[in-house]
Amino acid sequence: MTTTTPAETAPPLPVPGALRPWISEIATVTGGESVAHAPDTSTKLVVRVGEDGRRDALVVGPRTRASYHRAGAERLASCVQLHLAPGAARPLLGVAAAELVGRVVPLGELPTPTARQLSYDTRDLETDALIDRLWDTLGGLPLPDSRGRLLRAAVDALSMRGGRPPAQVRDVARELAVSERQLRNLFAEGVGLSPKHYARIDRVRAVLAQAPTAKWADLAATAGYYDQAHMTSDFRTLMGVPPRSFFTGRLPEARPCQAFDRL
Repeated sequence: MTTTTPAETAPPLPVPGALRPWISEIATVTGGESVAHAPDTSTKLVVRVGEDGRRDALVVGPRTRASYHRAGAERLASCVQLHLAPGAARPLLGVAAAELVGRVVPLGELPTPTARQLSYDTRDLETDALIDRLWDTLGGLPLPDSRGRLLRAAVDALSMRGGRPPAQVRDVARELAVSERQLRNLFAEGVGLSPKHYARIDRVRAVLAQAPTAKWADLAATAGYYDQAHMTSDFRTLMGVPPRSFFTGRLPEARPCQAFDRL
């Protein structure tokens, strides 16, 4: 039997207050021979460092399904992941989040001066210096407008927070005084997913985070599923295997990492 070393994600780094309009989370990952990518609602700026010291600055769009990868010829030493806040893709990168779903694109090929500057900044800077430099690049940009604030309020309502299950889409639209169609358009532009798909992924990610310390039935109720069977079905659809299989290491076959897309 061949054994592999999984990539490890460290606890998130603190996001400076000045960057929070644009960056929601900063994570670091150390290299391994395999990695499982859970579905993800965020668009990320990723600075990937190979074992040979080569750096790549990439944009990774939202993932609607889990993917399982193994290292190729170019082994990963580490990477920094900057999760963009909802609505940040268009002003920072020049494209709607919906155009990036399921894609990996070189950062320097995106159309805004901000994207090109960020690509240049990542060539030589280590993590702490990169975070310090971000404010120089992002500080002059206008803060989110009323549509951006509306989107972020909707995202918060449709996310699990402190054990609170996500609200229903129709209730969120009514609370924010918009139609469900307007809410879908906001999410397509600023998140890349429909509100329902966003909430579905967020719940499965909550299961991933809480399963090691919770009973399945309790977790299903906390996450707002009808029952444990509903949770298991949703988890299998998005992760490719049922919860018990995932947490005992019985995973789908890993594939080599995908090549870059080009815009």
